[in-house]
Amino acid sequence: MAWYEEAVFYHIYPLGLAGAPETNDYGEVVHRLNDLVPWIDHIRSLGCTGLYIGPLFESSSHGYDTTDYRKVDSRLGTNEDLARFVAQCHAAGIRVILDGVFNHTGRDFFAFRDLRQNREHSRYLHWYCNVNFGGNNEYNDGFSYENWGGYNLLARLNLRNPEVRDYLLDAVRFWVETFDIDGLRLDTADVLDFDFMRSLREFTRRLKEDFWLMGEVIHGDYARWANGQTLNSVTNYHLHKALYSAHNDHNYFEIAHTVKRQMDAGLGRGILLYSFVDNHDVERIHTKLRDKAHFLPVHVLLYALPGIPSIYYGSEFGIDGRKERGSDASIRPCLDLESLRRQDGPCLEIVAALGRIHRQEPALWYGDYRELQLTTTKYAFARGDLIITVNNAGDAAAFDLRADGAYVGALSGRRAEAAGGNLHLEIGGNGGEIWIPQREGRPDYAPLRQECRNPEPQAATAEPEWTPERAPMAKPLEEMSVEELQAEVLARLAANGPVTDRMRREVHENVYRDSLLNWVRSFR
Repeated sequence: MAWYEEAVFYHIYPLGLAGAPETNDYGEVVHRLNDLVPWIDHIRSLGCTGLYIGPLFESSSHGYDTTDYRKVDSRLGTNEDLARFVAQCHAAGIRVILDGVFNHTGRDFFAFRDLRQNREHSRYLHWYCNVNFGGNNEYNDGFSYENWGGYNLLARLNLRNPEVRDYLLDAVRFWVETFDIDGLRLDTADVLDFDFMRSLREFTRRLKEDFWLMGEVIHGDYARWANGQTLNSVTNYHLHKALYSAHNDHNYFEIAHTVKRQMDAGLGRGILLYSFVDNHDVERIHTKLRDKAHFLPVHVLLYALPGIPSIYYGSEFGIDGRKERGSDASIRPCLDLESLRRQDGPCLEIVAALGRIHRQEPALWYGDYRELQLTTTKYAFARGDLIITVNNAGDAAAFDLRADGAYVGALSGRRAEAAGGNLHLEIGGNGGEIWIPQREGRPDYAPLRQECRNPEPQAATAEPEWTPERAPMAKPLEEMSVEELQAEVLARLAANGPVTDRMRREVHENVYRDSLLNWVRSFR
């Protein structure tokens, strides 16, 4: 197998983590990249064997408006700093991939500056898409051009121009030769030219046989991008959404159906997608989860479902981060590693334990996926000879599965043995477990502390669905409006304890009727 198929990734947005200013004055170099060196040991302690760090090259603001493909952003340091950082990662057994921003450049990129200066006579006129000297823009350039996402800060490159293609491929060669990187994450891969991606795949394969190309793709048929000709992998936004919303809505069918659909498309067998629960573009998982106890089952699924799992910096400590007033600043913060470590919270232990299990159990890399049991609140599946069980309900759950032999829970240390071909497994409310067959030579895993695990299961009895007869209402749920369902959720929350302003805001921001119905029915 290739190294990336066995990897767990750590994801760093360096301009944020290092506390760089939001805008670049192209002035004195500040060696902030060196401040990230202590994170290398931390990354290794989590069982991560890959680091996705980027963007890193000179830009005017957030890093994706590149102004120089051959120079590390002066807010972060120098090329020598980056080469040394990558070497230190490699010495720790961590591969490094960078952002490749090839769809567009910033306005300070040399080719675009020449276009602004020389207009129709610029030799770089055809480096950009749909330049129109009969138009204009908010910068009063006296011409318009195609951009990315409606932002004229990001001028779209013409990837069908051989000069542009050769320039970018030569930049990649420079990165490999100078920094010894192991792969690239392609920004906005969903709008990149497919011929360019095919050329990049063949070019990088010749540079490094196991070079990894992972593309940022949100919607669509992922197999169009992730295959033997274009990219090795893409971001699995479909699973990302399912992982948190299936817990918020108490509906494991969403995750299971997402996995089945992708497996039917040939993804998850040979072509492994890049799995994540949060990143530099979306809110933190601890913020998105209505019930914070779901942190455990969400991460069990992240590590155990087919895919290449990834942790976004800081989320292993259970920090929050919400998009606010159109800004990503709160989800890309500057963090102090030592102060985070002193908190010694349960989230860190959960992530570190799962990282150890993933490294020791090859079935989590390539084991066949088989669905074993599925309800709205219970989900069991196999990866090779491992059995994974998760429970999104507050009460304990029991699973009766066809299996033989004895198993031990890698997170709890609890043991179970099949009798007559039936394996009876129990986990606590909001719990998750990876069950390992007991065999000679199998590693022993230290169980999580009690505060990291959910309570030991008591009698796992089937609770009847909550109905109007158990708590009389003015009308049946199915006849309620969105506003009435929101009021019912708040009433149920109040019956369980104090309702905070944040809880009220989350309820009022949920305007989806099916989600609210599931939320009300989740109360016991």
